Amino acid sequence: MAIRTESHRQDNQSVYILHTYPFKETSLVVELFSQQFGRIAAVAKGARRPHSAMRGMLQSFQMLSGAWSGKNELKTLHSLDWSAGLTLLKGEALMCGFYMNELLLRLLPREDAHETLFEYYTNTMRTLTEGRDLATTLRRFELKLLQEMGYAVPLLQDENEQEIMADNTYRYEAEYGACELKAIKSGVQLSGKTLLDMARNDYADAVTQNQSKQLMRHLLAHYLGDKPLYTRQLLIDLQGL
Repeated sequence: MAIRTESHRQDNQSVYILHTYPFKETSLVVELFSQQFGRIAAVAKGARRPHSAMRGMLQSFQMLSGAWSGKNELKTLHSLDWSAGLTLLKGEALMCGFYMNELLLRLLPREDAHETLFEYYTNTMRTLTEGRDLATTLRRFELKLLQEMGYAVPLLQDENEQEIMADNTYRYEAEYGACELKAIKSGVQLSGKTLLDMARNDYADAVTQNQSKQLMRHLLAHYLGDKPLYTRQLLIDLQGL
């Protein structure tokens, strides 16, 4: 539970580090994904100094316990401590982790709590350590992220609220959902079965794997705008994930 004081200090908060960047001569701005407060930006004073105690704690993909204070958008980070076992990501799984972090940085507004998404992120980190079914793991996270943020991703009904038919072919458009092919010419063409599979969280079919990847690319591009994801291109270059 959050501990609130007059100094707006928060202690013992479960967090992940999404990104860091230099601030002034010796400090860093740390972008945190916290369980109870969402995405937080905080200054780690002196963290760039060689012997800084906090410097060694700035590890991505590890659940940490953090403390910060401040009333403004940019907080002051006081401490970070280990709160769970070490998460080791390697190779393509490591790139998947960075991709997820970049998605959170780009899509999550500051100080907007998403506790269910935090738990899902934690579980996805564990899945990535296994190094299997990485593409499916990313599709599930992408979809969960959009759903938790309130973006409509209808999978069971078309734009006219008719049930999706497995044997039908649709064109999916971010603003409308599944449409008849003749109704719209933008978006992604896919089968009704793919949408139903995604609704069931079933990505076993090869066609579903490919079409769901195209659909999520289309939806994320729509919500991210003109600036592409750096890690997205790296994943495409590696294995088309």
